[in-house]
Amino acid sequence: MTDAYIYDACRTPRGKGRADGSLHEVTSLRLSALTLNAIKDRNDLDTTAVEDVIWGNVTQVGEQGGCLARSAVIASDFAESVPGLSINRFCASGMEAVNLAANQVRAGAGMAYVAGGVEMMSRVPMGSDGAAIAVDPSVAMQHYFVPQGISADIIATEHGFSRDDADLLAVESQKRAAAAWEEGRFDRSIITVRDVNGLPILARDEYMRPDTNMQSLGSLKPAFKEMGEMMPGFDKIAMMKYPYLERIEHIHHAGNSSGIVDGAAAVLIGNKEFGEKYGLKPRARIRATAKIGSDPTIMLTGPVPVTEKVLRDAGMSLSDIDLFEVNEAFAAVVLRFMQAFDVDADRVNVNGGAIAMGHPLGATGAIIIGTLLDELERSGKGVGLATLCIASGMGAATVIERV
Repeated sequence: MTDAYIYDACRTPRGKGRADGSLHEVTSLRLSALTLNAIKDRNDLDTTAVEDVIWGNVTQVGEQGGCLARSAVIASDFAESVPGLSINRFCASGMEAVNLAANQVRAGAGMAYVAGGVEMMSRVPMGSDGAAIAVDPSVAMQHYFVPQGISADIIATEHGFSRDDADLLAVESQKRAAAAWEEGRFDRSIITVRDVNGLPILARDEYMRPDTNMQSLGSLKPAFKEMGEMMPGFDKIAMMKYPYLERIEHIHHAGNSSGIVDGAAAVLIGNKEFGEKYGLKPRARIRATAKIGSDPTIMLTGPVPVTEKVLRDAGMSLSDIDLFEVNEAFAAVVLRFMQAFDVDADRVNVNGGAIAMGHPLGATGAIIIGTLLDELERSGKGVGLATLCIASGMGAATVIERV
């Protein structure tokens, strides 16, 4: 098969996903078009060479409905000959867009793709599109549906993670993110969001709380305790499926869970011929991709089996991986990943993660691939693995190798 290379990756800063967030007045369409234009301008890209734009977004309703990918192409400076494909694999949508594009290139179906995603959580609220697994009794009751926060607390309970464990990880995420910004580790990827007059709206992730400490987190109430123990009583639903649990310890709260934010990211992927023809130098090779289904109730355990799968499929071992990006949907997700593989914390999310900077659902998968690439280059390391847990029980992973 043809090798697929990453030629560039960029992202917007992440804005607070609420009405007073800096990006609230920016539509999903405009933020997507701005990100596509950044990829074009940064690489002096002849967009007629782009086979397709594959764009992830999770809440596909309202301004994020229809085929947002094609609308973004039309609204951007891309040639109108470029089609667009909108996809939804929940939290891994941005990663799945990249993986799908890479596998198209590897199969010879086109020379180059732009892939990534967007989510404007301040404008299109999470869950506003409905979800059969949550609202249709024929599937929700049969498969013991519970909200993701309850799932995260189940992981913590089953694998012995305390609230202090989760809070320590959250404090470290904030420290690492603040240090990464201060040291300019994101400079190569960040694109400033500007208004119609060219004035900057947002140039830096604004969700971060660098002064976070164990004391400040200790004052926060568990976010999912009431819905678990009282009405509607999701703990009992979960324990019907997992009767070996005597109770569920509710350790997650707003400070050790991913932040609700706005943001977009894009990755330029192509074969060797594309780079040679247009004078572009590849930054990394996409060595392997994988996706997997997992338990739909606990739902957030996918990063473990999908990592096993992607390494097995690629003929690699854990020791071949220098750095890991594991999306910080909830602290217990990352804690479980490190526990399962006995991975040193110094190799995981070295520049912080979604607990500190936020999780713009459809964009995050592309963001963490770009973050991983930047860090491989900065540190001089060779191979990295990015992975996410996914709603309703799935996992996705991408292995990249610096070139």
